[in-house]
Amino acid sequence: MRSMYNLLWAVCLVLGTGCAAGVAPSPQPLKVSANGRYFMTADGKPFFWLGDTGWLLFSKLKREEAVRYLDDRKQKGFNVIQVMILHTTKVVNAYGDTALVDGNVATPNTKAGYWNHIDFIVDAAAERGIYMAMVPVWGSEVKDGRVSREQAKEYARFLANRYKNKSNIVWLNGGDLKGSDSIEVWKTIGSTLRAEDPNHLITFHPRGRWSSSTWFHKEPWLDFNMFQSGHRRYDQDTTAGDNHYGEDNWRYVEVDYNLQPVKPTLDGEPSYERIPQGLHDPKEGLWYASDLRRYAYWSVFAGGGGFTYGHNAVMQMHRPGDTDGNYGVNQYWYDAISDSGSVQMQYLKNLLLSKPGYFDRVPDQSLIVGEPGDKYDRLVATRGKNYAMVYTYTGRNIKINMDQMEGKKGKLSWYNPRNGEITSAGDYKTSGIMEFDPPGEPMAGNDWVLVIEWTSK
Repeated sequence: MRSMYNLLWAVCLVLGTGCAAGVAPSPQPLKVSANGRYFMTADGKPFFWLGDTGWLLFSKLKREEAVRYLDDRKQKGFNVIQVMILHTTKVVNAYGDTALVDGNVATPNTKAGYWNHIDFIVDAAAERGIYMAMVPVWGSEVKDGRVSREQAKEYARFLANRYKNKSNIVWLNGGDLKGSDSIEVWKTIGSTLRAEDPNHLITFHPRGRWSSSTWFHKEPWLDFNMFQSGHRRYDQDTTAGDNHYGEDNWRYVEVDYNLQPVKPTLDGEPSYERIPQGLHDPKEGLWYASDLRRYAYWSVFAGGGGFTYGHNAVMQMHRPGDTDGNYGVNQYWYDAISDSGSVQMQYLKNLLLSKPGYFDRVPDQSLIVGEPGDKYDRLVATRGKNYAMVYTYTGRNIKINMDQMEGKKGKLSWYNPRNGEITSAGDYKTSGIMEFDPPGEPMAGNDWVLVIEWTSK
């Protein structure tokens, strides 16, 4: 029986189609929640966006490799993969198939296997309950003049009609570019996708230290905002203007959260695990799992609808023999998928989904007594139905105004973002100020979540 199963699976890989027998049903299309803050499935169930940047998945991995990657990401709790359809207009996949005829996005090469390969991976993801957030064409190709508005319209129409019946699709317009660069092309892609495919969510993936809201918040095709907090340290951020935020990615959420109309927002590209600080100089220090946890909890507790993780080797699917590795990459993708940051992301998702009234959660800094802190000492608070939570990255003491709580009895606990374990934090008091001392000594990466829960008014 085992050998027969393996044979059938091998046939599926060769033919480029999923095997229906024993496969879980495709996930329902994603929607924006009624309050405009979060995501849900079509039947109204909460959906916490936990993404991974597998940018070059379609072009660099063969089918069996793609399945290995998707299996791993499912096991670690990821439910969205952000991926490029076209990294360049001359892209060739792992089988030697080209995507376009003569590099023209208006003439996809459907006679070769490039598009069938994408179809296979999209279906394989659906079988695992994973959504594919797909970038039609990377921003640099558009900025360099390789895609006109007319070509973009034809290409977007092709994509929409090919994938509109796949339930696990999200569209990521743009691609690491300011929306003001080639803005009419981006508007054309967005509006065409919306007209031809009204049932899938659309956003815009911007350049580092920018949010899609800067250019497209009121565009009818933009369902939610995405920002890229980027890969720079505080002292490396030379961004001019109001969005000179350094590593404070929670500030992007604060801006988007207060815009009208209300739309979800999330950090779609923070600093990647094991990528150089500042991105381009391998001699700089690297970002590690603790940094990814900080970005995740800061942005989500500030009101984000999810978070996207990234790893230097995984995002470029670095393989033995590659001569085009970037950013000082020194791991292969199949080893890097096990690094600790990717394991720890699921604990944030699990924590939020474990609480009642998922859609009622709001950011609430008024819970914190005194200054919330600067840079790494920043405390970020959120509350929902019958609970409140405060995140500290450094394990500093936390003072809470217990008069803000609605319950007369309940429990206090510490949640460990490194392993998802819960320990008691003492007795619950209904009024006055309480000060909490997290386990361990204060230091960067000794992060904790104070969880306050009550059971009655």
